[in-house]
Amino acid sequence: MHPTLKSASPLKQQKTCLMLGVYEGGSMTPAAKEVDKVLGGLIKKLFAQGLMQGKTGECLPLFHTEGFDHILLVGCGKPDTLTPTGFRKMVTSAVRSLSQVKAVTCYLTEVAVQDKSLAFKIRQITEAAFDGLYCFDMFKSEKKPAQLKEFIIAIPDNKQQKACEQALLQGSSIASGAALTKNLANLPSNICTPAFLADQAKALGKQYSSIKVNILGEKEMQKLGMGALLAVSQGSAEEAKLICLEYKGGSKKEAPVALVGKGITFDTGGNSLKSPDGMVGMKYDMCGAATVLGTIKAAAELELPINVVGIIAAVENMPGGTAYKPEDILTSLSGQTIEVISTDAEGRLVLADALTYCERYKPDVVIDIATLTGAVVIALGTHATGLLTNHDPLAKDLIKAGLESNDRTWQLPLWDEYQEQIKSPFADMANTGGRSAGTITAACFLSRFTKKFHWAHLDVAGTAAIMGGTSERLATGRPVPLLTQFLIDRARA
Repeated sequence: MHPTLKSASPLKQQKTCLMLGVYEGGSMTPAAKEVDKVLGGLIKKLFAQGLMQGKTGECLPLFHTEGFDHILLVGCGKPDTLTPTGFRKMVTSAVRSLSQVKAVTCYLTEVAVQDKSLAFKIRQITEAAFDGLYCFDMFKSEKKPAQLKEFIIAIPDNKQQKACEQALLQGSSIASGAALTKNLANLPSNICTPAFLADQAKALGKQYSSIKVNILGEKEMQKLGMGALLAVSQGSAEEAKLICLEYKGGSKKEAPVALVGKGITFDTGGNSLKSPDGMVGMKYDMCGAATVLGTIKAAAELELPINVVGIIAAVENMPGGTAYKPEDILTSLSGQTIEVISTDAEGRLVLADALTYCERYKPDVVIDIATLTGAVVIALGTHATGLLTNHDPLAKDLIKAGLESNDRTWQLPLWDEYQEQIKSPFADMANTGGRSAGTITAACFLSRFTKKFHWAHLDVAGTAAIMGGTSERLATGRPVPLLTQFLIDRARA
């Protein structure tokens, strides 16, 4: 599907599926009113008969009416109350309701969304359309290829053409990056190994001349002294990889933004073994790594004038006779020692060495992305990504980018008092601080490896994938929109 922009009367789009907005109570968007006149008040009659109520996301298809091949009425809720999240869900629902449709003209740009601009709505429609069409059926015997080939987004105001075109490009690029992230995350761990992730990074380097890739194996990491990362890997037959990408869109002198991704391709918990049910969904423990690849792909497609470094710690966490154990003491790349309390708190160990390694790039800011704690799901659910930082201006920039991209984050405190929970009598620190404030103490651990730069931690355990049961598992592609918006904002500054 290739979305395009067009300014045209709905009466001249009769051979496509018209996507029209209607509100609770029977009021309509301008295009819907125009079509309703031609239909002799049919839409009003549907409301009067109770066949359409206009609730947010409600969809009612009409076929072969007064010369129109196909009309899809989309409920927009009560007038002037639609939130950005509600708008996104509404568009996604509308696209998913389509079957055997090859062409759509979408007039949902006419729907009022709080104080959001036309460009915002176009970008959200674009992302939502791709999201609505997304299907991961690589391993299904029967595949259902998408029928939709043409997706026209109607723009009511030609004066905003340039801003709208930019929004369309951004939405398409973000959707492309998010699709890569989702595809990698949805793969099973017998295919998506650390070596496979390294190959995907190399493929990006071949696709975009602006991306340079370097891969470190275990021998190189041993020479460097990455004892924390390698300890996690030592129980696995899969060799760990440190994947380093450099996107060069800015000047040579410009300090890069560093994105550091947790890439645990499968997490059994190691010798602190998870329950069988607890292991279902653990292929998604590399969503941070997939996010780094997806975000850098989006940046490359947009040709952003900014430098970005991506560091991915790709490791498999397995139990066994060679695996690391509780009460082992590890020496990290930074020289700090760590007492292992739980081998299931492995993500922070691999990130510790990856964060230290990225010092050599002299980054302006560092953001790590990790499905780090179940505690963040208890605290924030599945709606907001947890944010912790040692630099409040960076937090403000990320929160702002989250609101602009509709991929929101929420800041949690990183007070010194929480550091007490990760004290160890035998090493510089312990790798867990107990159940209390688990998301915060995990970030406290990471903060000890980030003292040389401005750093933010994004805990995406609740937002990167839907894990409602064995039949309800799917990667979301978040926080690719948030991070791409952050990079767009920095490129403008």
